[in-house]
Amino acid sequence: MKGIADEPQYSVGLLEGGTALCDVIDNHIYEQTLSEKNAFFVADLGVIMRQHVRWRTHMAQIRPYYAVRCNSSPAVIEVLGALGTGFICTNKFELELLQNHGIPSEDIIYSGVCKQVSQIKYAAKNGIDLLVCDNEAELRKISRCHPNAKLLLQVSTEASNPDDEMSLTFGCSLKDCRHLLESAKELGVQVVGVRSHISSSCEDDQVYVHAISDARCVFDMGEEIGFNMKILDIGGGFSGSETQLELVNSAVMSMVDLYFPPSTGVSIIAEPGGFFVSSAFTLTVNVISKEVVARDRQDQEHDDPSPNEEPEFLYYMNEGVYGSFASKLTETLISAPSVHKNTSLDAPVFSSSLWGPSGDDLDQVVEHCLLPELNIGDWLTFTHAGAYSLGQPLCTSTDSPSPPVYYVTSSRDWFEMQDTGVTHEATLKNFSLVPYFLNSCQTEAALSVPA
Repeated sequence: MKGIADEPQYSVGLLEGGTALCDVIDNHIYEQTLSEKNAFFVADLGVIMRQHVRWRTHMAQIRPYYAVRCNSSPAVIEVLGALGTGFICTNKFELELLQNHGIPSEDIIYSGVCKQVSQIKYAAKNGIDLLVCDNEAELRKISRCHPNAKLLLQVSTEASNPDDEMSLTFGCSLKDCRHLLESAKELGVQVVGVRSHISSSCEDDQVYVHAISDARCVFDMGEEIGFNMKILDIGGGFSGSETQLELVNSAVMSMVDLYFPPSTGVSIIAEPGGFFVSSAFTLTVNVISKEVVARDRQDQEHDDPSPNEEPEFLYYMNEGVYGSFASKLTETLISAPSVHKNTSLDAPVFSSSLWGPSGDDLDQVVEHCLLPELNIGDWLTFTHAGAYSLGQPLCTSTDSPSPPVYYVTSSRDWFEMQDTGVTHEATLKNFSLVPYFLNSCQTEAALSVPA
């Protein structure tokens, strides 16, 4: 079985008879080793479904709006749309993607803070009315190009870690909200709620507490001015762990019950992104070049180490930060990969760094890890590779296409999807379920084929 990535029809490998995800990776490594040695993803759609179940269990009163920029793989859109999530987009590419996959306009929020006029007009033409706004310049553009828009006022939140360079504050400050609300009233634009901007790296549940408290103040201002405020968006920042969900839910719901009880009729939404997709995708890449330097002189000229010096290896892969490791540019830590080759338990390991193919100094994927010595042609596998790895490429100067995605799911997950209603007729037409037959000879060969 060969999966087909990012096509209108998706071939999904059904894992049966004890076949595991690692077996699928083995098979595709074998195929690629005999051909072009391209990088590839394997995506387990069952993981997305299970994450949705976790969300419903711990955050039942909060409707998720998936952040499309996190991973715009069409199969992800199909599954999450069928599960009943909403979607939040930042540009026309994402808006068109959702429209092409039949996502209703009322389930889409256009959140780009600095929107092009043409894209605002596109939203207006296609009935996408929920837009995010945080300044007067954007407000005036929206009033001219989309007078029927319904705005969520983006309010800045307190950074959980003020020393974190990536914890930038976006949104309108609390003291400036009244002026923006009054301007919206003068321009005849509806404001229907508040959106809190919370960093994807947020680990402090008190950030949500402060955000909800601030939102109540903005709701009071808006209602005083004459707006019907009915949507509270508590933003993103969800890591994917059940522990974090439990902590956030406990903190959030106590504040929601206090400030936005059911009698107010306010809808509570949130923006999980990596929560749904990070652990669903595994990326396998090929080593295309290597250098060896003296460990204590790695920042100097790359001279070969003397026999008495400990070596450090620099490995270059066929994917980097301008492609599938784009999350590294936002200071996301990329964990060390596993090595796909037979090595003895007592094999020596060496200080190593992993780089993309561009030759750019910024194209460092992993700064330091311990690996056995690798050869050109060896394979490395990165788990939790689903966030900010698939979508619009950051760099189009390379001739290499985006890595293909091979979709799989277990029989158990597929039947559970049916029970949750994910596989309704519209979705079934886009997925072709194919039993995955594992060739044991290929699995053994994948670990032993020479580069």
